[in-house]
Amino acid sequence: MLQQRTIKSLTRAVGVGVHSGQKVELTLRPAAPDTGIVFRRVDLPVPVDIPVNAHTVCDTRMATTISPGGDPGAPKVQTIEHLLSACAGLGLDNLAIDISGEEVPVLDGSAASFVFLLQSAGVALQDAPKRFLRVLKPVEVREGEGAALKWARLEPYHGYRLSFEIEFHHPALDATGQHVSFDFGSGRYKRDIARARTFGFTKDVEMMRARGLALGGSMDNAIVVDDYRVLNAGGLRYDDEFVKHKILDAIGDMHVAGKPLLASYTAFKGGHALNNKLLRKLLADATAYEVVTFERETEAPSGFADLAPSW
Repeated sequence: MLQQRTIKSLTRAVGVGVHSGQKVELTLRPAAPDTGIVFRRVDLPVPVDIPVNAHTVCDTRMATTISPGGDPGAPKVQTIEHLLSACAGLGLDNLAIDISGEEVPVLDGSAASFVFLLQSAGVALQDAPKRFLRVLKPVEVREGEGAALKWARLEPYHGYRLSFEIEFHHPALDATGQHVSFDFGSGRYKRDIARARTFGFTKDVEMMRARGLALGGSMDNAIVVDDYRVLNAGGLRYDDEFVKHKILDAIGDMHVAGKPLLASYTAFKGGHALNNKLLRKLLADATAYEVVTFERETEAPSGFADLAPSW
């Protein structure tokens, strides 16, 4: 059977939150089958567990944030999408994450450091079937009209592929790829997606910092763009790094479902809020999906049995 996966051993990371600017420590531990991914705020007088699912998402402004029951006034964990993207890329189902603050450290602004941490801990197969969320019919969310239109869609597909298109009307971004498609069956998440960094515009920094955001952002953990060009001395890691980071984010946001998807995801100018609305709309319609397992690996989509090699 296609089995659930966790990590073999404990691993740690220390860094700063991109928005809070606060130093925070992560301790990632193996978790039992069917646990899912659970954050624990260990800095609080009484530690609080926050399971990752579509209904614990309490804020999607600038990042994906979760709290118990999705209560915006409860203890929270912000900016979970890059770590969740790495978990999805490595096929991890179960993970316990102790965190000493309210924001996951940004590290280098991509998912690559999380992939390194998780692979260094090793990937362990568990004695339980891996459960997938298979999309049975198209589900779509749309916002705005004309030039403000943005949308995201899930459709049936025997596998998991994502396509994203951006439109910023900015010289630096327009000079790069605007559209990218990625298929999980390729096994190239680490090579093709994980290293794509988050990005921001200098014109927005002052406004964001006045709102208490981007306090930990720098050219060490983000692509910084002025009115005309990329300011980072090393330039871009991919010719289409901007749109690839949007795919990276979408992979993390969709992994909030608690099970890997079997679907085709397509989006135009989407983001965290639209991704969560799409996931909630899917889960609200019991006829739109089913939970499936694969008794024989040959029945699973190509590439899924060997999705998460360990070092």
